[in-house]
Amino acid sequence: MLLWTEREMGAATRGEFSRKEVNMTADILKGQWKEIKGDIKAKWGKLTDDDLTEIEGKEEKLLGVLQKRHGYAKDKAEQEYKEFMKRYEKPSGSAKK
Repeated sequence: MLLWTEREMGAATRGEFSRKEVNMTADILKGQWKEIKGDIKAKWGKLTDDDLTEIEGKEEKLLGVLQKRHGYAKDKAEQEYKEFMKRYEKPSGSAKK
C-alpha cells in the first residue's frame, strides 16, 4: 500500500510531482518490462505483439500506442497507465518482485 504525506497528497491533487516521482514508474516499466508486458497485454487486449515489441519498456511509446489502439485522449492514457503501474510500486519506491 502506498502511503502519501500531506505534502504529497496536496501535490497529487494539484498535479505537481517531482521529476523523481514521475520517472519512478518509467524506471519500473523499463526495468521489469519482461514481467510487466504480459499484464499490459491482459489489461489492454487490443495491443498486438508488434506493439509490445515497439514499446519495449518505453513509457512514451506505451502511452502513444494506448492512444492509437484504444482511442484514448492523452490524459486518459496517462491516467490509465498511472493506475496500472501502482501495483508495481512499494512505499519505499522499489519495484515489486
